Amino acid sequence: MIVSTLIAATQPEPVKAVADTWVLVTAALAGIAVLVVLITFFKLHPFLALILGSLTVGAIAGRNMLDVVGSFSTGVGDTVKGVGILIALGAMFGKLLADSGGADQIVDTIVGKSSPRMLPWSMAAIGAIIGLPMFFEIGLVLLMPVIFLVAKRAERSIIALGIPALAGLSAMHGFVPPHPGPLAAIDAVDADLGRTLALGILVAIPTIVVAGPLFARFAERWVPVPAGDLYDATTEKREKRPSFGITLATVLLPVVLMMGKAYSDIALDEGTGLRKTLDFIGEPFVALLISVVVAIFTLGRASGMDKDDISDVLNKSLPPIAGILLIVGAGGGFKQTLIDTGIAEVVADFVKDSGVSVLLLAWLVAVLIRVATGSATVATITAAGIMTPVAADLGSTEVSLLVLAIGAGSVFFSHVNDAGFWLVKEFFGLSVVQTIKSWSIMETVLSVTGLVVVLGLDLVI
Repeated sequence: MIVSTLIAATQPEPVKAVADTWVLVTAALAGIAVLVVLITFFKLHPFLALILGSLTVGAIAGRNMLDVVGSFSTGVGDTVKGVGILIALGAMFGKLLADSGGADQIVDTIVGKSSPRMLPWSMAAIGAIIGLPMFFEIGLVLLMPVIFLVAKRAERSIIALGIPALAGLSAMHGFVPPHPGPLAAIDAVDADLGRTLALGILVAIPTIVVAGPLFARFAERWVPVPAGDLYDATTEKREKRPSFGITLATVLLPVVLMMGKAYSDIALDEGTGLRKTLDFIGEPFVALLISVVVAIFTLGRASGMDKDDISDVLNKSLPPIAGILLIVGAGGGFKQTLIDTGIAEVVADFVKDSGVSVLLLAWLVAVLIRVATGSATVATITAAGIMTPVAADLGSTEVSLLVLAIGAGSVFFSHVNDAGFWLVKEFFGLSVVQTIKSWSIMETVLSVTGLVVVLGLDLVI
């Protein structure tokens, strides 16, 4: 009796709905609608749109507005605390990789050893490797000169080589931490990061193959654009660059450390020295911190940077991510508003009673928000917030698959309300229709393939 009482006392109390179900559903739909309209039609920054969307949800649900503000503030603080430091460390790591010439070394080595037939596959590998530590936009800018230079030398269409590289970048952005979307989703549903990382890479590989080299065969027929002189492929190169082996090992270091923690949690007994060590160095914050410190020497110092150069690189890495941190934080606030109002519990009850696959429903929610707002990060955070109560009833592996299903939905059909759409259009020199027939459809293939792989893993794991 005493034991059962103690156990009950440790369980979190379920959130009590503040209004009838139909009112809560209306509040949720209205909040998302406000979000979509403000971002899409009024071009308001997602940070402000998420704040106003949260207030809309609380007001229509009939909740005390001071409590709504409190919920939003709590969500922002918890999310930034859990994710913000990781995004900052990831930005530092990516900037060191780019400015040291390490990224160029990876590209030159892989392309130099590839036959003409294997070039699309090589470009997919390059996109995935570069995309592992870098945000999508940074990776895209970095790869553009390479895509055009290789296409011109090989006399191939930029679509034939560009689509595989973009597939690699986009898959990493949607499925694999330390990218903001996956990190925020992992934090929201309390998924195991190491397990999600391992499964994310497992999902990303076949997804990149289908949406990259295989889809590119069709895309280059639909959009026959030769490289020509559309892009100036001359970029400033460092005279001294870190070696390919050292660069690749440095890029993979945080992945290895975090996966080591996942392995130790499964295979090693608690309390052993090795388990404690792997758990510590595999903690995401520690793994990325170690990786940045190592990169200072293996990438920065190895490329001839002095202390001032390295300090300058690290300083310049942080301002560009300020907007991302605000969006991620506000997304956490929106999520907490949905939870504290009781809306997320309504969705959870619907899932339990409907018999619809949790993973399919999570994907659909992310797809709708992605298509409406154009933001993969907003789609991921919002969908994760809605699915949070559902995740509480799932096993560890299925929670990780839930994150990946949301990630797959978050990249569905990029179109004119997505900044990435316009980046690809302008860099490749395409028309709107050509961009839809290549980039937008590639993103859709990536999303659907990712979902299929996630559902397949759910059947066998």
